[in-house]
Amino acid sequence: MKKLLICLSLLMLFQAFLSSQDQLKFDDFFLNHTLRIDYYHTGDSHQEFISIEKMYKQGTWAGNPNQLIDHLNNGRYYIKVYDIKSGTLIFSKGFDSYFGEYKTTGLAIKGVKKTFHETALIPYPKNKIHFRIEVRDRKNQLQSLFERQIQPGSLEIHRESLTGGVTVFELVKNGTPHHKVDLAIVAEGYQSKELDKLKRDLNRVVTIFFQQEPYKTFQKSFNISGVFKPSQQSGCDEPRRLIYKNTSISATFNSMGSERYLLTEDNKSLRDIAAHVPYDALLIMINNQRYGGGGIYNFYCTFTIDNQWFPYLLLHEFGHSFAGLADEYYTSATSYNEFYPRGIEPLEPNITTLLNPDAPKWKELLTPGIKIPTPWNKKDFDRMQKEYQQLRKELNQKISRMSRQGFPEARIAKIKEESEKLSRENAKKIDHFLINSPYNGKLGAFMGAGYSSEGLYRPMLDCIMFTKGKKPYCQVCEAAIIRVIKMNAE
Repeated sequence: MKKLLICLSLLMLFQAFLSSQDQLKFDDFFLNHTLRIDYYHTGDSHQEFISIEKMYKQGTWAGNPNQLIDHLNNGRYYIKVYDIKSGTLIFSKGFDSYFGEYKTTGLAIKGVKKTFHETALIPYPKNKIHFRIEVRDRKNQLQSLFERQIQPGSLEIHRESLTGGVTVFELVKNGTPHHKVDLAIVAEGYQSKELDKLKRDLNRVVTIFFQQEPYKTFQKSFNISGVFKPSQQSGCDEPRRLIYKNTSISATFNSMGSERYLLTEDNKSLRDIAAHVPYDALLIMINNQRYGGGGIYNFYCTFTIDNQWFPYLLLHEFGHSFAGLADEYYTSATSYNEFYPRGIEPLEPNITTLLNPDAPKWKELLTPGIKIPTPWNKKDFDRMQKEYQQLRKELNQKISRMSRQGFPEARIAKIKEESEKLSRENAKKIDHFLINSPYNGKLGAFMGAGYSSEGLYRPMLDCIMFTKGKKPYCQVCEAAIIRVIKMNAE
């Protein structure tokens, strides 16, 4: 509770900043509907293009009418909406995207262009608007990527009924969408006959979510809905094991070539299903036993429901998608190349390049008298993780090979259990190692974060954004989450 009070006190400055801004009146510019703008995002690491595919007038606007301008300055992209008549900025929102991650991969660097389907959700304008998407340059400065005018009465804007065959479960209802954080949990890979399991799984998600701070303290700030369209088959795609399933939104492991990364490129189907409820954040619950997930800021997060690390996956990936938190780990392999350019301060609130050691971005929370950078027994940690990562890689490769070659499921299951046991034992070993460090519980600047062993720093020795297990967000992460909750719910 003491830690939470410290985080809450930091919000006073943030709230004072917001109150100093000119207050836009929602009703002057918008109707209580949603303008959904679907577009194609195409390119590689050298260039990118936007082209609008389709626009829709849809249901209730989920956002906070008192917080139309996003001042968090997070996300590699920004949506900006201007009133044509007055030239006033009337809406903005930062976000990341699947393409934004793709352009840092080896294929994109080689010039291989890909196209991704994405969606912008904005409150429905009363009058003609100037719609703009901006992108960060190498110095994290926003530059225009796409612009066009949109007339709300245009025949280009579709007003068709929502896609059929979707069931909505009202799981938590604390008030109207405008002043709550509205979460939509889209169920993926469940057949019609698995409805009972689906309901149990949705309840598990809600229970785990509200056991974790700061969501526990702010429970009354949330509405949560489950959204379900039956899949033809259970599960999801696992390409390295030659497993392919016909599911409602085509979620797949091996996204961007990373074995455990689990995303969907079928954004249109996802948004068609989710449109049945107002939502500020999308979660995709996947009916699969294998460890996997992903989270992209103000885009969506995914997690498998039946693996031993499900609570960690849910909370870790939601931290990415909801509050724009960075991964604090650095020993696992990724498909990214220079995801955080050297010498540039990351946008994410929980990692830093420490360009100014005398004033790190979380200086208000520093443990008094702590050294910056903060020393820790990193070499021993790295050695342990290197050994584990090699063993895990070998087991995963063995499982994939046996699956492709058609080995009996019983033999594959034994190797899977061996891998799960290895994961449990490693987590216990790492927890013991970190808990017994003299710097456990201290807030400083610890080298190793954001997929980089050197050059990036995290706030605390451990955090749910750093290692697996039942553990809290660090104080910096928690403060960032609370800021977003308050922006949506006050």
